[in-house]
Formats: sequence, structure tokens, C-alpha cells
Amino acid sequence: MKDEDLIVRYKGWLSREDFSKMIEIADYLGKDLGAIAFRLSKEKIMRNNLTVDEVLSILDDIGIEYSDALVETLNKVLSKNLGRAVISFDGAKIYVKFDRFIGETYHNKLKNLLKYDFKSKAFYTYPFNYFKTKNILKELGFTVEDLTGFKETNALPLKVEFKGSLREYQKEALDAWWKASGQGIIALPTGAGKTVVGIAALSLVNEATLIIAYTKEQLMQWEKFIVKFTNLSPSLIGLYYSEEKKLAPITLATYQTAYRYMSKLAPYFSLLIIDEVHHLPADKFRHIAITSPAKFRMGLSATPYREDGKHEDLFPLMGGVVYYKSPYELAEMGYLARYRVVTIRVELKGEEKKRYLELRKAFKELSGGLDFKTLVDLAKSGNQRAIQALKVHSEIMKILSTCRAKVDKVKELVEREVAEGRKVIVFAHYVSLAEEIAKETNAYLLTGELDEARRRSILEQFKNAKSGVLVVTTVGDEGIDIPDASVGIFVAGTGSRRQFIQRLGRLLRPQPGKEAVLYEVVVKGTSEELQSRRRKTLSLEDLADVDESSD
Repeated sequence: MKDEDLIVRYKGWLSREDFSKMIEIADYLGKDLGAIAFRLSKEKIMRNNLTVDEVLSILDDIGIEYSDALVETLNKVLSKNLGRAVISFDGAKIYVKFDRFIGETYHNKLKNLLKYDFKSKAFYTYPFNYFKTKNILKELGFTVEDLTGFKETNALPLKVEFKGSLREYQKEALDAWWKASGQGIIALPTGAGKTVVGIAALSLVNEATLIIAYTKEQLMQWEKFIVKFTNLSPSLIGLYYSEEKKLAPITLATYQTAYRYMSKLAPYFSLLIIDEVHHLPADKFRHIAITSPAKFRMGLSATPYREDGKHEDLFPLMGGVVYYKSPYELAEMGYLARYRVVTIRVELKGEEKKRYLELRKAFKELSGGLDFKTLVDLAKSGNQRAIQALKVHSEIMKILSTCRAKVDKVKELVEREVAEGRKVIVFAHYVSLAEEIAKETNAYLLTGELDEARRRSILEQFKNAKSGVLVVTTVGDEGIDIPDASVGIFVAGTGSRRQFIQRLGRLLRPQPGKEAVLYEVVVKGTSEELQSRRRKTLSLEDLADVDESSD
């Protein structure tokens, strides 16, 4: 239907009362062809719940002539009017109230989108469905009254200029995301420049942006890179965490803070970037993406896949994986350092072996052959046998992770690599093990128990050292950037594919002539060997050279 078919004209003087009547159903266009021109407005007519006959009656009363084409167009436009839908936001959910019964329409068109809340006598969904809900209601023919406070656009106060240059794969990643309607997850290895891709997206969209990162250190890195790669001044960037809560066109928040304040942050941002997006499926953190109405969404991760299968929860909230490159592919392209993965097997001895065999027998009896996930589910429901089986399993894993043979082997590897002038990062699962290895190897020690200032100081010292050893617990899985570290030692711990890729990525910052090596030390003839194979069952493209050896 054409806009010109809805234009009407009145020659002569129009009283204030008649003009007000027209403004209730039409938009004033000004003088045209010697007459006062109006364009009848579908939105205004539907907002006032007027029929075609009622609209024509107003035109007749005023004395405005109209064509048969206008009547036909009005009939087409208003035939779809299903009534009014009022959308509101209570800080957590979007509620939709209709002015009439919509039974058949609901069951045929809206059942998969809206749920009914008997207490409030309204339908509801969540803000991440805001645009979808609003568009479907309009397409169905409802007059939508939007009380949410959300905006179609939250444009930045200036045109952002991206001052960096994207590598070929970064351009491909950005293009893939944009072609997916500005939604989706980009999976690139640590050191591949995911942050730069996010900043390029920010520049492309040019909308107010909320960036979520896991640690304060990562927020600082985002702020530094935004200033470096765009024309945005620091005054337009707000850090929103702990005691510092500055709301700005570009706002950076930690997961923990965003979770607590998301209902306050939600209305202001059209682009949501979530770094280390593999954390998002956690029960409380998914609230961040659910409560945001942002039309554009980007998730970034070295690998978004989780062993618990919850990565599938990411896809409806952020979009699917739109782009992926493995460490091997980028190393072959010269963007990451070449590397080797070396598996070293050690054996339990003496009392450790005896205790391990006792515990393994006890676990077998308690578990009754059930798989680990089933045991966890049973334990959550209070099954005492399952709870005891998990306690035994935890003790088994601690023996394997902290056995003396591992400590001795790590010490041997460290002494050899440091003697060659290399920087070594040792990844230990338990704090007690990390402390023991640090003591045995005279290493820097980084654990989650240290305060922020102390962690920064240790990292700075290690960065400035020509060689040496840094021992980290799981705190080292996020945000550690030591470009000249070329050796990693993985003292087992879990079979997590994601954790393995993240830790490998800490070593892959490219430098001239650099070849990284990641040692994984596992106990021969135990579940750790299975975990090792599981970690490395990524595809031939994910890992380069894999050496197998034993002690």
C-alpha cells in the first residue's frame, strides 16, 4: 500500500477543533497544492481503536473529500487490527497486556514467545526477546504501546572511528557477525585479538555499548584498547564495578557487578559484548544476557564449549558460533607462535599408590557403575551413597594431582627450561600443590587468595624478568598476558577442553623465532590418561605436534 493513497487535503480555513480532530488520526504535512495536507496514520487510528467507518465519518464531518483508493487502503490497513498491546518492564521481565481476548492468536502465533502469569493477569517474556516480541505484535496487527523505556537505538554522541587495522581472520570474524544480524559468538584463541574485533564491532554499530568481562584487570585492558584503537576519549568510557560505578556511553562491568545491577543498566545499551562468554551459562550470570534488550550481541571466547553441555544455553541468548579459528590454524598463518604439546607419564609409588587403589575400589562399590553426571544429580537430590562416592572421587583426584612424582617431574622440567633462559608458567589445580611447587622451584606464586594489588605486582615482576617460573592456580585461566612466556606445564586437574585451550593460549603470543611447548604431566594407568586424551580430542586442526612419553 502506498503512502500517497492515505493523503487527504482540505482547501480553505480549518478550525482549531477540526484541526485537532485530524491530528488524532493523521500527521500534518503542511500546505500542498494550495490546500492543507494530512497523511492518515495507521498508528494513531489503531491507538484510538477507530474503525474505517469512524475514520470516514470524521472526514465527512470536517468536509474533507476522499477517494475510493483511500477507502480501500484503509480497509487493508485496519483489517489486521487485533487491538492494543501494552508492553512494560518491571526490572526483570517484560509484561504484555492486551485489551481483548486473544485466545486463538495466542495459541497459533505467540505461545512459544509469551507465557501467562495468573497473578498479574498478563503475559510475560524477558528483555532479550524485546525486539522480537514488539515486531511480532506489530506484524500480527496489534497497536503497540511501549512503556518499557527501551529505545530502538541508543546512538553514541559522535561517530566512532576505528584507528586500528584488522588481520584477515579478524575481518572475516567481524563480517560473519554482521551478516548474522549483529549477533553471535566469535571463538578465537588467546592472543588472537578478540578484544580488537569487539572494538571494531563497537565502531561499526556506533551504539551505546555495555562490555562485560570476568576480572577487573580485563576491564582495564578493554578501556586501554578502546582509547588506543578509536577516537573515543576516556570521558566517554565508564567503569562499573565495586565502588566505582560510572555510567557512560561505553560502560565496562564485571560479571558480578552486572549481575547485581543489570535491571538498572539494561535500558541504555544497544550493543552487548560479553568477553569470556563461556562463563555466561552459569545460573546467575545468564541473567545478564536475559535482562538486556540489546539488539546487537557479541560473545567472545577462546572456546565457548563447556563439558557440562551448558554452552547450548548461549545460543538463544547471544546467537550461535558465527566464526572459529583454532590455535593450529593461526599458528600456521603466522599470527600465533608455533607450539608442541608433550605428554609425560609418571607413576604413583609407595603409600600414594596403596591409598589410590583403596579409594578406587571404594568408589567402584559406591558408584555402582553409574556415570559421574548421574552421581552428581543424585547427590544434589540428597542421595547419601552418591554424596559419599563424590567425596571419594575428590580424594582420588587430589592424590593424582598432588603426587610426589609430579612435583619431582615439574621441578626437573623447570630447572631444564629456566637454564635455557625461558619463562615457564606452571598450571596447578590445588592451592596446596601450587605452593609446594613454588617452594621447590623458587617461583613466583599467583593464587586467587591474593589481593588485586599483590597479583598485579607479581605479574609485573614476572613480566620484567628475563627468565623464571610463575606458578598459578585457576586464577591463571583468565587474563594473564606474558608475551615472552614460551613454556607451560599442566599438572593435570580436569579433562576440560576449554581450560586446556585457554592455558595453551597463554604461551602463544608471537615473537620472532618463538616455539612454545606445553607439557602435561599425568599419572600413568589412571583416569588422568583418559582425561589427557579427552582434552586433546579436539580435531587434527586444533593441535599441532603431540608427543607422548613416560618417566
